[in-house]
Amino acid sequence: MSFPLTKKNYDVVVVGAGPAGSLAAKYAAFGGMDVLFVDRKREIGTPVQCAGFTPDASEIEHLIPGMTLPKELKEIPKNSILCQTKRQRLYSPDLKSKEFNVSGYVLDRRLFDTELAEQAAAEGAELLCATTVKSISPDPEKYTVRLSGVFGKADVTAKVIIGADGPNSLVGKYFGLCHETNGPKGTEYERGIGFEYKMTNVDIDSESLEMYFGNKYVPGGYVWIFPEGDGKANVGIGLRRSLCTEKLSARDFLNRFIQEHPIASEKLKGGKITSVIAGAIPVSGAPKKTTAGAVMVVGDAAGHVMATNGGGIPFAMAAGKIAGEVAAETVMENKRGKELSAAAYEQRWRAEFGEALDASVQARKFMDKFLVSDTRMNAAFKLLPADKLKEMQCGGISGPMKKGLELLLK
Repeated sequence: MSFPLTKKNYDVVVVGAGPAGSLAAKYAAFGGMDVLFVDRKREIGTPVQCAGFTPDASEIEHLIPGMTLPKELKEIPKNSILCQTKRQRLYSPDLKSKEFNVSGYVLDRRLFDTELAEQAAAEGAELLCATTVKSISPDPEKYTVRLSGVFGKADVTAKVIIGADGPNSLVGKYFGLCHETNGPKGTEYERGIGFEYKMTNVDIDSESLEMYFGNKYVPGGYVWIFPEGDGKANVGIGLRRSLCTEKLSARDFLNRFIQEHPIASEKLKGGKITSVIAGAIPVSGAPKKTTAGAVMVVGDAAGHVMATNGGGIPFAMAAGKIAGEVAAETVMENKRGKELSAAAYEQRWRAEFGEALDASVQARKFMDKFLVSDTRMNAAFKLLPADKLKEMQCGGISGPMKKGLELLLK
């Protein structure tokens, strides 16, 4: 392989060009590094594997005060915004509803991801799409990355590797930065299943996110309807196999919801499916380590997802920026004679939002006790005011709230 590569030796190689990878590449290049970022997709952002909602920066800063948000999250390109939301509405299994204010955006992930990748390229990072990483070999003071794709095959070297390659991260597997698949009881690693339709010709509230609960339609999870403007919506389901009592696929559950749910079916009747989206959702938090030597994992590859609702865009972008900055610092320190180490990345992201992610995992495990029972879910829904429901689905359960809910379990 020669074109489009301009060299074979890089300071930093980033695997994956989603929001986390693109920001990692951008900030490493901004720090003066020779950066290559590669993605297996032929077109950045396609196929889409996310519902595309992200809260407004003000919502995130209120939820996690210590988290430093990248400017790219505060200044979302207008052409990437499908819809701006003002509220979130939850429906209990017995069809009662409560709502609370949530300012946020439903994004066109193809355009959004492309914009971020282009920003990284404009900063000087080299982008290689339609290319997969076949192997990574550690050598003294560098890593050898074997690439293969539409442009051919090539080996390149890097001093720092950043894995932004999703829940099934090759980088994570190579360097032991993954959860144990068979941990002790109660610590097992689990992924959620996300299955979604983009639909048109639907009759929905264009300023509201809607979430529906109930074991007939979504055991151990929720169904969402996210507005995309002009009578369009993302309608999807997030569930976990461990909590399913029927042997139905996520698609079958979602189809049942669209056709039979007493409230949603009226909104969605006549709707036409224009796209099918599917993907894995990390719901077990971050692994014990997200760095090994000069290797880092970020975003979904590092479990940077709010376990209670599956949201991960803000965390992925924040972690990507940190990783890119640490990569540049690491290479500069190495040039001064210091050992290559990305340990600062682990320290920084955990200090900024690690506690919030850990709390969301504990909240998710507690909420599972209610999700498996419509009776319990209805009781909890009746007990909690709307602001507490918001707090809970954002991963926070205060002591008094937990005590009140525990009474419902007796």
